[in-house]
Amino acid sequence: MAARKGRPPKPPGSPQVRLSDAHRDKIAKANILNHLIEHVGGTRDMTTTQVTAGLGLLKKCLPDLSNVTVSGDEENPLKVIGEMRLVGVRPGGD
Repeated sequence: MAARKGRPPKPPGSPQVRLSDAHRDKIAKANILNHLIEHVGGTRDMTTTQVTAGLGLLKKCLPDLSNVTVSGDEENPLKVIGEMRLVGVRPGGD
């Protein structure tokens, strides 16, 4: 009988956890994003090629929100509500 390739079996008594493909996909997307954020923050060194590849992968897996239209209809029109607060400035403060 041929040996199975891949991960070794878990020891008896350990929890058997299987992630769905959706969970694996979310973890992969989060890892790409975290690496890029760390690079921008200066805590991770990445080559130009790695950054370009990461951005390309993000474009494929995250929705592009640059062209989103929000609209209402005659029965349910949109209401734009703005709020301004006057904040006092302390003498000698910022």
